[in-house]
Amino acid sequence: MLRLVLYQPDIPQNTGTMLRMAACLGLAVEIVEPAGFDVSDRHLRRSGLDYLDHVAITRHRSFSAFEAWRAEAGLRLVLATTAGARPHTDFAFGPDDCIMVGRESAGVPDSVHAAADARVVVPIRPGLRSLNVAVAAAMIAGEALRRTGGFEPDRGTPA
Repeated sequence: MLRLVLYQPDIPQNTGTMLRMAACLGLAVEIVEPAGFDVSDRHLRRSGLDYLDHVAITRHRSFSAFEAWRAEAGLRLVLATTAGARPHTDFAFGPDDCIMVGRESAGVPDSVHAAADARVVVPIRPGLRSLNVAVAAAMIAGEALRRTGGFEPDRGTPA
């Protein structure tokens, strides 16, 4: 199962948007703490509405705890970054990838860049900084699901 990893998220509304997206697309979510807000179930419910019952969320107390879990599970870390070398549309995603997005305010530190197995970027027009993290996560997750056959055939607009 593809996983969306939120590295120390800053903004509860973006986190809620990504949790809702993950629920709708069938992605598990890993939250690497500390976050910039209280990530208790009560606070996540406010931002994620009633979608939280439809998404598997695991909280990791630190990046090193996440890395230990990931190493034991044998999962690949794909970092979404504006400093990415490869467009997300040219990357060979695997069904067990962990797609990580960084903090809205600061991305991820160099140590996380170094730990990533791959780095991808959503190409945007020159002169612009970046997309909203939830928008970038949705674009990359959609491409990863498309490439791995992760979209279930009975989903979509009813006939």
